[in-house]
Amino acid sequence: MALVDNIESNEVRVSEALPGDYFALLKPRVMSLVVFTAFVGMMIAPGEIHPLTAAIAILSIAVGGGASGALNMWYDADIDAVMSRTSKRPIPAGRITRGEALAFGLTLSAFAVMTLGILTNWAAGGLLAFTIFFYAVIYTMWLKRSTPQNIVIGGAAGAFPPMIGWAAVTGSVSLESVILFLIIFLWTPPHFWALALFKLRDYDMANVPMLPNVAGERHTKLQILIYSVVLASVAVLPWPLGFASPVYGAIAILLGANFLRHAWAVWRMEDGDATMVPAKKLFGFSLVYLAALFSVLLGEALVSRVMGW
Repeated sequence: MALVDNIESNEVRVSEALPGDYFALLKPRVMSLVVFTAFVGMMIAPGEIHPLTAAIAILSIAVGGGASGALNMWYDADIDAVMSRTSKRPIPAGRITRGEALAFGLTLSAFAVMTLGILTNWAAGGLLAFTIFFYAVIYTMWLKRSTPQNIVIGGAAGAFPPMIGWAAVTGSVSLESVILFLIIFLWTPPHFWALALFKLRDYDMANVPMLPNVAGERHTKLQILIYSVVLASVAVLPWPLGFASPVYGAIAILLGANFLRHAWAVWRMEDGDATMVPAKKLFGFSLVYLAALFSVLLGEALVSRVMGW
């Protein structure tokens, strides 16, 4: 009887997770941006890479990006549970435990880094390892909960993929890949601060020190405008530096002008505006902006390869 009681009192949890729940841990929308920008970096890079090696490299970068997302969800499960946009994620919803997410993230991290390092080169593998560490440890565990500049510094993690793609081909880092890094790095603050403006209450409830919560809306709007000006200027650089055409330059200027128009509308928005329409429009356009820039870069690279230029 005692043995039976002991067995009954120690319940064994059977995981209710479906494959889709583990896929959700990878943050597929973020992972798609990682894959796309890494592929652009790979295509722009000088030199040749075997198509199979390129496919394996992209897969490794995708898995590494997904592993970062899983580790982020493991650590931020308490925050995710109180924020409206994250409360239905697999861990706060109770479909996956934090331990399962941690094991999943660590396993994928090791697999991705080793595969990329062995089958391409260790410059790319090392950059991928550093990116995972930076996102999971420097940003998620340290910066996110300690400083309103979290997204500025932490944004570097999302900016590394084109540099990793470049390194997978060349085995090194160059000025061109640094410019690609800077475009994403400078894009991140206005993109996320626009989101933080209309999700202010969520971040406040989760006790995450996003800039609007700490410095106020007015200061946040000023920072958005400043970063937008710098971003629009840096995004044009691939043209004068010679790794993009005047067509890219013209498109970058037009897109940058529209980005600044949205940022200016946010700056002029009344503090405490309940609708936050300008901030929502900037957030939406920022996604189009980055995708369009990198799409043009990719298109020009593909045309150049086909035409043998």
